[in-house]
Amino acid sequence: MTQAPTHTREFAPGLTVQGFTPPLKLSDFKLIAFDMDSTLISIECVDEIADAVGKKAEVAAITEAAMRGEITDYKDSLRQRVALLRGVTVADMEQVYHERLRINPGAAELIKACKVAGLKVLLVSGGFTFFSERVRERLGIDFTRANVLEVESGPNCGQLTGRMVDQPWGDICDGAEKRRTVLEVASLLGIEPSQCIAMGDGANDLPMMGVAGLSVAYHAKPAVRAQAMVAINEGGLDRLLEVLR
Repeated sequence: MTQAPTHTREFAPGLTVQGFTPPLKLSDFKLIAFDMDSTLISIECVDEIADAVGKKAEVAAITEAAMRGEITDYKDSLRQRVALLRGVTVADMEQVYHERLRINPGAAELIKACKVAGLKVLLVSGGFTFFSERVRERLGIDFTRANVLEVESGPNCGQLTGRMVDQPWGDICDGAEKRRTVLEVASLLGIEPSQCIAMGDGANDLPMMGVAGLSVAYHAKPAVRAQAMVAINEGGLDRLLEVLR
C-alpha cells in the first residue's frame, strides 16, 4: 500500500515528488498501469462522441465533475453520459478516432523504456473498447480493460443504444474495477502490488494509484496531484523517467 504522502517538493520544473527519494530503479517494477482518456490520449472520448449529437457541453460537464471527484458514483455518471450518446453512429466514432484522438507526448517513449526494463503494460479505462483496443495496438500494450458500448442491430444497425454491455468481469470499469484489475494482473504475473506503477489524471484513478508501489498524476485534477507520489504538471508522460533510472 502506498504510504500517505507527507511533503511535496519540486524535483524539476513542472515535476513534483512526495513520499520517496528519487531516483528509483525502473527495473524494480514489473507492471505499469495507465488510465487512457486525458492520460495516454489527449481527449475524453465520451465528450467528443457526444459532440456528434450536439450534446458535448452537457456530457463534458458531467465528465469534469466526475474527474474532480464531485460526483462520487462514477458508474451512475457514466450511465448518464452514455444514455446521451444514443443515436451516435459507429462512423461518428471512427471520425472521433481519426480526427480528434491523439496519443499524448511521451507515451510511446515511456512505454518503450518500460518494456526494455522488463515491465508489462496495462491500459485500464473508464472509457470504451472502441478506442482502447486501437490504442493498445498502436502502443504495444499487453493488457486492457474498458467498457463496451452497445450497438443497435436491425433497422438502426450501427447506432449506439445509449447503454453499455456487461462483461465477464462486471458491468462498468470504474475506480474500484481499475484497482481490482491492477491487483488481478499483478497476481497473474506473480508480482506484488508494490512492484506496480499506476498513472492517471482523475478521481477514478485514485483507487488503483493507492495500491501501487508508485502513483503518478499526469496533468491531473488537484485532488489527484495532492495524493500522487509523482505529479507531472508540465511536459510529456516520459518525464516519469526523470525519477526512474
